[in-house]
Amino acid sequence: MNKKYLPSVIILYLNYFIHGIGASLLSQQLVKEHLAAQWGTGDVMGVTAIAAALGLGRLISLPFAGPLSDKLGRRVSVVIGAASYVIFFVGIAFSPNVQIAYVAAVLGGIANSFLDTATYPAVAEIIYKYTGIATMGIKFFISVAQLMMPFFLGAVAGTSMSYMTLPLVAGISIAVLGVLAIFAPFPQIAESGKSESFLNNLKNANFSLESIALILIGFTSTATFQLWLNCAQTFGKEIAGIPLESVSYMQTYYSAGTMAALVVTSILITKFKQVRFLVIYPAISVVMLVFVYMIKTPMICYVGAFVIGYAAAGGVLQMATAVVNDLFPKIKGTITSLVMIASSLCNYTILSAAAKMSATNVIIMNIVITVIGVLLAIFVNMRYGTLLKRTEASKN
Repeated sequence: MNKKYLPSVIILYLNYFIHGIGASLLSQQLVKEHLAAQWGTGDVMGVTAIAAALGLGRLISLPFAGPLSDKLGRRVSVVIGAASYVIFFVGIAFSPNVQIAYVAAVLGGIANSFLDTATYPAVAEIIYKYTGIATMGIKFFISVAQLMMPFFLGAVAGTSMSYMTLPLVAGISIAVLGVLAIFAPFPQIAESGKSESFLNNLKNANFSLESIALILIGFTSTATFQLWLNCAQTFGKEIAGIPLESVSYMQTYYSAGTMAALVVTSILITKFKQVRFLVIYPAISVVMLVFVYMIKTPMICYVGAFVIGYAAAGGVLQMATAVVNDLFPKIKGTITSLVMIASSLCNYTILSAAAKMSATNVIIMNIVITVIGVLLAIFVNMRYGTLLKRTEASKN
């Protein structure tokens, strides 16, 4: 890595530390109860409907955020993402009703898309010798922020400030990072001829049942961790009897599980085919969700948070994306976009549905969707050997 890009890498990773706060802010039970009163939603599940709008924002912006990043450069997309996140944080903190909060959340999803489509290629371009480690660093900074969320909330409560101090500080921080990004050096994007639009690539793609299954795994794998992240604390408080002041520590166990998975899985995938983990990890999640549903104690909720953080949020979506790229190299960009669009569609539709359900029924829905994900992954694994041979033959 060229040392002149070190400040840029630090800025990019710190953006994702702030994103980690933004991504989990609306899932914190303490914050949800505060916002439910502020917005007059009636109950905390109404806040989950606002969290779903993050997925809608991603869904709206993903088809054009990537092409804009390639055309205008990574710096422009980073600045757009940071500016959109400022509006999200300020909007959440000061919105007097759900309508304004919903618009702010949509902008938060748009911010996420622009940061993703700028940062993933940017860190890979800067740390070009270790692209896997570079992109795993993004997930690491998200997990660190989520690990620290309960402590941030505790610090705010300890000073008798409003919980809305946290999004304000996050908004100011990412605004500063956005300004720094304007002056930070970024590698030049290499010219590679005329690039096809997303829609043109979609028209020319020849999809198979296996590619469709992998796209759907983008949906199911996202559902597993998003339903847990946004609704498990409500289950822990209302059903398992965890005190309100302690329930946010489920987030700490969840993030610790995710960080453990980043380390362990990065070692395991050097020895085993990563496609196998598309079955193993969701199957572990199913077993854990069933235990949580049946036992309903504080301890099982904390254990469940760690296991779901490990098995659901520790890289299944990323591994599904990697597998689909390996198996379908001729439509790599298009099919990756479709996996991420499926993930965003899940975030919007499933959380919107969860907002109208009880915490117990959300766990049941999570079990059903995750089981479907396991079945899809089994189908892909059964066909994997044939698909690899077909892919190799197409290269010759």
